[in-house]
Amino acid sequence: MSKLEKTDCILIVSFFILITFPLLYLFRFLDDNTLTSWRWVFLDIRVERIFLLIFLGTILSFLISKISFPERYPSLFLFLLSFSIVLPLWREPEVILDASRYFLQAKYLEIYGIRYFFEEWGKEIVAWTDMPLVPFFYGLTFKFFGEIRGYIQFFNTLLFSLSVVLTYLIGKTLWDKEKGFYAGLLLMGIPYLPIQVPLMLVDVPTMFLLTLAVYTFLKAIEKGGLLWIALASFAIFLTIFAKYSTWLMLSIIIVISCTYQPKGTKITFYRTALIILLIVGLLSGVMFFLKYNLFQEQIALLRTYQWSGLSRWQEGFVSTFLFQTHFLISISALFAIYVAIKNRDRRFLIAGWFAVFVIFLQIERIRYILPLFPLFTLMASYGLNEIKDKEVKRFIGFCIVTSSLAILLGGFFPFLNKTSMANLQNAGKYLDTLNCEAIEIYTLPQRESTGNTEAAIPILDLFTTRRLLYLQEQLFSPGDERIKKSSLRFTWEFKRPGFYSGNGTNRTNPIAIISSEIIDEPPQEIIQNMKSIKILKKFVVSSGVFRYKTFVAVFGGDCLSRTEQ
Repeated sequence: MSKLEKTDCILIVSFFILITFPLLYLFRFLDDNTLTSWRWVFLDIRVERIFLLIFLGTILSFLISKISFPERYPSLFLFLLSFSIVLPLWREPEVILDASRYFLQAKYLEIYGIRYFFEEWGKEIVAWTDMPLVPFFYGLTFKFFGEIRGYIQFFNTLLFSLSVVLTYLIGKTLWDKEKGFYAGLLLMGIPYLPIQVPLMLVDVPTMFLLTLAVYTFLKAIEKGGLLWIALASFAIFLTIFAKYSTWLMLSIIIVISCTYQPKGTKITFYRTALIILLIVGLLSGVMFFLKYNLFQEQIALLRTYQWSGLSRWQEGFVSTFLFQTHFLISISALFAIYVAIKNRDRRFLIAGWFAVFVIFLQIERIRYILPLFPLFTLMASYGLNEIKDKEVKRFIGFCIVTSSLAILLGGFFPFLNKTSMANLQNAGKYLDTLNCEAIEIYTLPQRESTGNTEAAIPILDLFTTRRLLYLQEQLFSPGDERIKKSSLRFTWEFKRPGFYSGNGTNRTNPIAIISSEIIDEPPQEIIQNMKSIKILKKFVVSSGVFRYKTFVAVFGGDCLSRTEQ
């Protein structure tokens, strides 16, 4: 490519990068994402600042395109860049209520130990439709390092960065080093993905385990040997018990077995694959035998509630592939299908399984397909690598990352910090300043949401080192039909853990009330005979978008903040 042609390409790409954001902003009403819809994110944000960030990112991408350092040290570069992208997001509140389940499950292990965790999983420990593996890892983190959210965030960030590196290694194994590098790089160009990393959820660990399973299986059937067979078997086994949805996603193992033909005889190839599947089947069979009744109940709940609920909780493909990911990643992935058909590249079916899985099963909720994003960026990288000029390709890759970061840090992150869930984070930090060991927690019913306010208590617990005492009677619940169809149904199946119990109220303890409305004084049934009480602090941040709200008011008599004494 001549210098003039190269300049033309860079100018054309720059134009599309800069013009796309205003266009998407104008058509943001099409974004129906349930967490970071552009309709909500850009309500109170000055979009010209984000446009300026995208412009500066385009200039930075042009400068980076002149150096080849990233491709010379791909694993190190991708790991450090992905880790540094997530670090500023550690200040993000827990914005998804599911985190309360995983926190409680982990805390049971922390307090009562590993044996209790597995014996009581699905009994005393409410399992809902959750698999035990990720809460088990979270519980070990709490037990050995302390009940501090930062350790969980470090763990998840580490898994995210390793997922980026594994994506590179898969691309390198399937095709070449360059395709692998851009697949890993483009994983950082999905603005929705990094905001999930600091949260105490199971999606990012599941993505890591699924990516690890794909990579180790590829290496096992390519190289053979006991070590790779053992690693692949163990990785697939762990992935099965990360999340129920991975059972369908692991069909990619069959796709690999049918399309990936490394050097060597077919007999050796199929024998290795069969051995791995037999080992996984044996290990999984033992686990299912030990917890058969629980798995049967969970599968029934998934079939009658979760699967039917997909039609009610959908997010459109337009939202997912234009607003929540980067449009150039989506275009490159589509173009890759044409290129793969032209080249008759059977191995592309491994990456292309993402499109088959999402389109044919009509999985339109972005969190449900998040673990498959590495396959999506492998598709996009395959299409992007049709550009032969390295500088132009590098420029496009880094433009995708920098423009996505501008939307992430300039839009998504500030918006999430203004949701009412941030009140739990801020209140937890404030409670740590009070000169009392225990805090009495009370909840008031939600006014607009079908969710149970009690489910917010574990999230408040995550942000404070003070002991929480929850002595209130069960809240009145809405009608059964409303609960059965609600996406927050699990909040009403919240079983009050013993570690929130106490020996009765102590009127020297502060009182924290979680409610869906701003209150200035506690209800009389809560304060009862308390002689003197005053409000210490209120936390009333709200985006005004979500029906489930968590305002926090802290009241006290004798206990005051150390800073106020």
